[in-house]
Amino acid sequence: MSMDSVMLESPTLRGELARRLDGRTEALDKVKALTLLPDGVHVTVRMAADYFEVGEEVIRKVLVRHREELEASGARALRGADLQTFKSETMSLYYASYPQARSGLTILPRRAVLNVAMLLRDSRVARAVRRAMLAAAEEFWRDEAAAPRVREFRARPRPWSGLRRDEYERVAADPAVREWQRRIDGEEPFDAVELRLLAIERRLDAGDRVIAAIGQRLCRHGDDLRAIRGDLRILRLDVAGPRGRRRR
Repeated sequence: MSMDSVMLESPTLRGELARRLDGRTEALDKVKALTLLPDGVHVTVRMAADYFEVGEEVIRKVLVRHREELEASGARALRGADLQTFKSETMSLYYASYPQARSGLTILPRRAVLNVAMLLRDSRVARAVRRAMLAAAEEFWRDEAAAPRVREFRARPRPWSGLRRDEYERVAADPAVREWQRRIDGEEPFDAVELRLLAIERRLDAGDRVIAAIGQRLCRHGDDLRAIRGDLRILRLDVAGPRGRRRR
């Protein structure tokens, strides 16, 4: 079975390729120019169909069959207030006619279009995009394999110990550390008193943050009051000055 066929059938391989490419969608532009909406990010179902040279219904079937996978890649169906906002901000600048029914609009970012390319069987453009993706991934894997690997040294003080020496020394010096580690790892439950202490500690931390914020605000108010007093002192001097001259 070819890698192209495996990609069509394996969500795991598609996810691994997406992870390796890390959001890079250059494979789309290497095959064919992808026309975007005025926001420079999304395409509609019709625009995706034009790019892959298939019918709109083919793209819609892919969206239905692989809804969760494509939604994870950023595909969205806009309705209601979200649709009105998108229409006012983006579709008003669209030079073509309104691409779908006015009750809803499905939009796909470039990453979702790349995901559609990994799902379309009978599209010449999609096959070319898949080849470009595999070439980019193979180049990445070759560079990763050629890079020197640094392995972490984990000296074990005892053959049966799974700890590094520094961890072992801390645990040996204080057995309570191991008890807390078992609780944190879920090996042992916290008792009621410990849970209450943890809750109290969280509340104290939150109280400290609130007190610090109040202190900062009071400092700002103190600066404002000192500035107001300075202005009042100047005004008093200005008012007292003419009166003193008249008395003389």
